[in-house]
Amino acid sequence: MYNNFVVEGEKMATEIIQHQGLNIEGIYALDAWISENHAILTTFNEVLHPISRKDLERISSLKTPNQVLIVCKAPTYELDLPTINNSLTLFLDDLQNPGNMGSILRIADWYGLPYVFCSEKCVDVYNPKVIQASMGAFLRVKIVSTGFFDLQKKCADLPYFAAVLEGEDVFKANLPANGMLIIGNEGAGVSKKIMNHATHLIKIPKGKNGGAESLNAAVATGILCSALYS
Repeated sequence: MYNNFVVEGEKMATEIIQHQGLNIEGIYALDAWISENHAILTTFNEVLHPISRKDLERISSLKTPNQVLIVCKAPTYELDLPTINNSLTLFLDDLQNPGNMGSILRIADWYGLPYVFCSEKCVDVYNPKVIQASMGAFLRVKIVSTGFFDLQKKCADLPYFAAVLEGEDVFKANLPANGMLIIGNEGAGVSKKIMNHATHLIKIPKGKNGGAESLNAAVATGILCSALYS
């Protein structure tokens, strides 16, 4: 298994090249783009491959391919337990929608969350749709695939906040500043096994005249992060 992923588009390609934190396996670009970005490509000659527009269309996952496609090696991260124990982090329990996943990574990036943990059944965080939706957040947030209980063994004293419909109002709850926020599957929510091990069950209160049954997972994550940081 190569453990590679693809990034497309001029903005993210430039960001990845300048980031210098990923192992780039190949840069496939039109001559015009290479010429325009010559200054930042000088150290990538061995992996730089000029390509025709026709060939770029063949390998692209986009309906309208841009000028460049980059193949990167997926990074792996060690667990920095002191950082995890003294920060707000996220655990995503079987999240399936790539748009939600990408948006949640952007939210984590916005609030400066150091880690996003994903259960084994989550959508692949390096799915092209997730990468596009994350808008480069995957470069700054450490994403780790792990089982919840394996993680809990290593962070036994950490507060765990499970987002559930029957929880305590997050805006009224007296919660610590550090902890792990658990976001459940779009349809099933947080699994009962995990919910039973949460130290706090929290919810976003519905407005007086609110009619929606639930919130989109990414929207809920944004609101909860804001409440926990306030």
